Parts: sequence; structure tokens; C-alpha cells
Amino acid sequence: MINIVFTGTAVVLLCFAAYWVRGRGGHRPRGTWAMAALLTSFALAFASYAPAVERAVESVVPHVARLLSNTFTLTAATSVLAFLFQLNLERERAHRQIRLRVIALAVCVAGMTAFFAAEQLTGRSPVLYACYVLIYISYLGYTAKDFLLQTWAQSKRSTRRSQRWGLRATSVGCGFALVYAAYKLFALVSIGLGLGLVPDHARCSTPLTPVRCAFSVSAPAVAVLLITAGLTLPALLWPLSQLRRRRWERNSFTALEPLWREVTSAVPEVVLDPGNTEADTHDLDFHLHRRVIEINDCVLALRRYRQASVRDAVAAEVARRGAAGTPGGEAEVEAAVIAAAVEAKRSGLPLDGEEAPPAAGTRSRKGDLPAETAWLLLVAAAYARRPAPEHAGAAS
Repeated sequence: MINIVFTGTAVVLLCFAAYWVRGRGGHRPRGTWAMAALLTSFALAFASYAPAVERAVESVVPHVARLLSNTFTLTAATSVLAFLFQLNLERERAHRQIRLRVIALAVCVAGMTAFFAAEQLTGRSPVLYACYVLIYISYLGYTAKDFLLQTWAQSKRSTRRSQRWGLRATSVGCGFALVYAAYKLFALVSIGLGLGLVPDHARCSTPLTPVRCAFSVSAPAVAVLLITAGLTLPALLWPLSQLRRRRWERNSFTALEPLWREVTSAVPEVVLDPGNTEADTHDLDFHLHRRVIEINDCVLALRRYRQASVRDAVAAEVARRGAAGTPGGEAEVEAAVIAAAVEAKRSGLPLDGEEAPPAAGTRSRKGDLPAETAWLLLVAAAYARRPAPEHAGAAS
């Protein structure tokens, strides 16, 4: 079971790394290579946790799986900071900070390797092991603390919901990393004082048993998953949100076509490009925006044909059904006014009575494409449900 968990997690992380390296939308954002290094390092660390891999490498060098997993973990921690530096600092300053972190990483790994080798040659001396753990935990704890503070502060300033929750998940992951660091520090004190509170040779049968495995295995595993998910979530959701937006634009463009054809048939001069009224797959936003503008321009051009008597009659019917003041009710009233105005414009009839005012919320929606589109979709649906204009005129 534990082999499947760690090997599967490693594969998932490598897939995430490949996703980042591949790029999105034809470009690679800042910090791409740092993120790929982070995910690859975490993947290798998880692979080294798998008992099958651990037995394979330790058949060559006894106990070397610990050194490998710790090295990959520190590399991932350095990659995390490199990623943040590239996002938050100027180019030259970021490169300078990254160089310093890479040098510190190299020194720490060299020191850990030296103490590991000396420990193996001296029969696993507790003092040498304590020095090894001290180097590892100092670097990891400092990095996790620094990363937690930066991501939590950034999450408060972020305006995108996916990015905000992603950064918060990353901060929680850093908290689990600090729990792991605290456990390792506790183990270090136990070894240094010869208390024997943390058995060194016991293996984990599951991620939670024995109890120490919850801190030595599960805590870093949860930390890695949360950090990975938190940093990758916004990048994964971006293409999904773009796909959803394009689908909404396509559906909205199509749904507005009947209303657009009706009003532009009465005021054809408002059509910006009569020879190009179909939406291009790669420019849906432009075509939808143009369609919304043309409908609104038609409504404005039909202003002197808007009959207050039609508005009052339909508003009374809407109120009788208890829909007055609702978006659907307001759209139904506006659809009736537009239908009567279109018919009056086609017939060349002058305005009979007072002019109906603009629909509620017209000023507040100005310049807001999603809000304006949502309103016109309601009007278009109400327009399609109306009886033929001549029947409506007879009824009024």
C-alpha cells in the first residue's frame, strides 16, 4: 500500500512538472523552471520514500535513501524560494538571491553527505547523525518559515480567488513542513541526550503507524501535496477558466442573434461590419462585444419609438404575477418596449404618447460586458417568448 501511495504521488508530481515545462498558451511564465525543479525534487523525494525504491538503493549503499530524500527535499525548498524570488523581485536581485540560496544548498548537501559518510564509517555514531540532522532541519525550517510568511501575506493581496486559495493551501503546507521540522528537532534532542524517545530503526507499515510516522512521513507528504496543489492550482484553473469563458461567449453570441437580427433589421446602419457578422473561434470576445454594442446602439436609436403605454401595460401584468422588480420581470418589460419600438420604426408611425424611459440599471451596466451581456440575454429570452408584434399591439 505504502509503495503505491508514494510511487503514485511521485508520478503525479512529475506530470505536474511536465505541465509547467510545456508552457501554456505558447509561453512560459516567470518561475517556470524553478517550479519544474520544485515538482521534480518533490517527486524524487517521494520516490525515495517508497519501500521498494528504498530497498533497491540501500542494497548498494546502506541507509542512503535517507540522504537522497533529504537532499531532494532541500532542493525542492530552494526551488520554492527561487520561484518566489522570480515573481516578487526585480530580475537582477532575484538572480542574486537565487545564487546565494543555491550556494547555501550546495554547502548543506556537502555537509550532510560528509556527516553521512563519516557516520557509516564509524558505525552510525549518534553525534554524527545529530550533526547531519541539524544541518538538514536548520535549512528546511528556515525555508519553510520564510515561505509560509510570504505566501500568506501574498494571499491577502491577491485578487484572483483561485490564486488566493492556492496560496493559502501552500501556507498550510508550509505549516506541516514546520511540524516535520519540529519533529526532527525533537528527534535530534532525543539523540543528543541519549533519551531514546525516537527509535531510529523502526520502519513505517502505514503512513500513520507507528505514531512517529505521522510526523516523519505523513507530515512531509501532506506538506508536499498542499504546496504542490497550492502553487499549481491557479495554473491548472487558468486554461479551464478560459475554456469556460470561450464557451460562455459562444453561447451568448448565439443566444443574442435573434434579438440582434430584429433590432438591426429596423436600424441597419448601426451594424459596424455588415459583411462580417459571424464569430471567429479565436476572437469571440471581440465579436460578442460588438454584438452587445450594436444591440445597445439600436435600442438607443429606437428611443423616440419607445412607448410608455406599452411599458405600463406590460409592467402591470408583470406586477400582477409578482415578478415586478426582478431581473426577469424588468427584462420582460424591456422586451415588450423594444418589440413595439421595432414595429413602430418599420411602420414609420410617430410616437403616440409619452416616451418610455431606459430600462432599470442601464447606467450601472455601461462598460461592464458580462453584466450587459447577462441583461441582454434575459431580454432576448423574453423577446423570443413574446407573441407576434401585431398581436401585442392589439392587446395593448
